[in-house]
Amino acid sequence: MNSTLPRITLVRHGETAWSASGQHTGRTDIPLAARGEENAAQLRSRLQGLQPSQVWSSPLQRARRTCELSGYGDAMEIEPDLSEWDYGDYDGRTTADIRKERPGWSLFRDGCPNGETVLDVGERADRLIARMRSLNEDVLLFGHGHMHRVLAARWVSLAARDGARFLLAPAAVSVLTYEHSIEEPAIALWNDHRPP
Repeated sequence: MNSTLPRITLVRHGETAWSASGQHTGRTDIPLAARGEENAAQLRSRLQGLQPSQVWSSPLQRARRTCELSGYGDAMEIEPDLSEWDYGDYDGRTTADIRKERPGWSLFRDGCPNGETVLDVGERADRLIARMRSLNEDVLLFGHGHMHRVLAARWVSLAARDGARFLLAPAAVSVLTYEHSIEEPAIALWNDHRPP
């Protein structure tokens, strides 16, 4: 890996009541739980020394608050394309609950009624990637689990649905970069959620 090539650092927001219970949390704008506030504050030491050219956050308060508590609030720019997957009718519901009505349902295959499909989310990820690659600078992103998973898949030219293969914990840090040149996108770190 070439250390002079741009690095994209992804930070998933801290824990919320719904992430703890396994409820899909899309556009419902819920706050961080007390533990999520602690998760986010611990990111300050984990991200210490990181000096990105750009800091982008989802407009949803759980991502914005994570950005603020980790020490990057003053540099934060709101980026709507970082919003979490719109779960439509499934917002606030667990996978187990949904599968009682739709056996075998898979978010990354089936999407959500009155919400987004995986292709919709993939298009948002592709716009973000195009923008970041045009900057050719280090960027720090504060966002959400499913959106970051699709973003990682698209970064390495996988289908958006392959984001299902990338698990991501609350307050996890991941790094997208390149191996030898910008023609070789790679994932340098994934789902690092160790304590400081």
